[in-house]
Amino acid sequence: MHDVAVVGAGPAGLFLAAALAQRGIDVVVLERRGGPRLHSRAIGIHPPSLAALDRLGVLDAVLAAGVRIDRGILRIDGEVVAELEFGGVPEPFPFVVSLPQVATERILRSQLATGAPDALRGGVRVERFQHHAGGVAVLGHTARGDGLRVDARLVVGADGPLSLVRAAARIRDTVYPYPYRYVMGDVIDQTSEGPVAVLHLHPKGIVESFPLPGGRRRWVTHLPAGIASPDGALPDSGETNDPGVAAELSRLILERTGIVTDPRTSTMTSVFGVRRRTVPRMGDGRMLLIGDAAHEVSPIGGQGMNLGWLDAEALAGLMPELLAAPKSARSRASGLLRDFERTRLRSAARASRTAEFNMLMGRPTSALGFAARRLVVRAAAAPALHDRLARAFTMHSL
Repeated sequence: MHDVAVVGAGPAGLFLAAALAQRGIDVVVLERRGGPRLHSRAIGIHPPSLAALDRLGVLDAVLAAGVRIDRGILRIDGEVVAELEFGGVPEPFPFVVSLPQVATERILRSQLATGAPDALRGGVRVERFQHHAGGVAVLGHTARGDGLRVDARLVVGADGPLSLVRAAARIRDTVYPYPYRYVMGDVIDQTSEGPVAVLHLHPKGIVESFPLPGGRRRWVTHLPAGIASPDGALPDSGETNDPGVAAELSRLILERTGIVTDPRTSTMTSVFGVRRRTVPRMGDGRMLLIGDAAHEVSPIGGQGMNLGWLDAEALAGLMPELLAAPKSARSRASGLLRDFERTRLRSAARASRTAEFNMLMGRPTSALGFAARRLVVRAAAAPALHDRLARAFTMHSL
């Protein structure tokens, strides 16, 4: 029997498993996908996560592979109206690292393989759970159709917004959909912005861009209100590389910023809506939740992956005591879990508020509303607020 079974090998699940292996805990990770992801997904790694990755032992690999962003600027009609320097952010990481999730997961997989070479089991479908005296049996099938049974003392769901672990633990989630939709893509960087995050405010919706490794740039823009695109041709999609979506994104970027991008250099496109998901608790008995399985926040602002990592590190720190606690000490273990839960749910609530503010400032608006937004931006750029905004942008509150 394993000490811990982690369901899901995304960023949070891989981090948790590597951190548990680092502590000498017997962990197994069950993942539906048979191999690594193909597309970039999340890219922003904020200072609190950099500190956590340092403690995990992978910071050097992350810094070597990523792009350091130490400045952000906001433009209106091409004019820089606000600038955010991260130099005032507390050391040792006064910057954000841009690194595609596919590369970050590769680093985490390597770290897990170092500490627990046989821990990751890909191509398996988890279907149900069966509690017994010693723990929980995780039941399902392999990619070949063979039956699967994995026994563990504790199960952690890192299996995303539609978490099977959450459903099995009977933890009820509440979903709040937002009336916003976005399109994003990665193309060759033809700007002269360099390693700078750039936000373009426009009455029809914000356009964001972030540097990527290899001379590429991530673009994200708000889709026109009420419709998918001017001709209604952009339904929600997962991450693909759709030439039509890339062309539409380039058209919107040109319309709102005057910047020309080449859709033929696209390596990823995605069209997506946004929502918030909350849970009243992050565990029930022998089943626990981290990351998107526990709390989903809007991707606008790049907080979700980081939130999952901080969940994972906090839980990994508790795990030796949770596993060692005899029945007579279960009340203390329950208290530790309650403290963990309270802290992490509070962090998720703060992340959601930040994401909501980001979406509000970037949504389409009237000429009068845009004029008011311009005043808010100029006020926020005042020196008295600069460092506070820099800390908020870099997730120091999480």
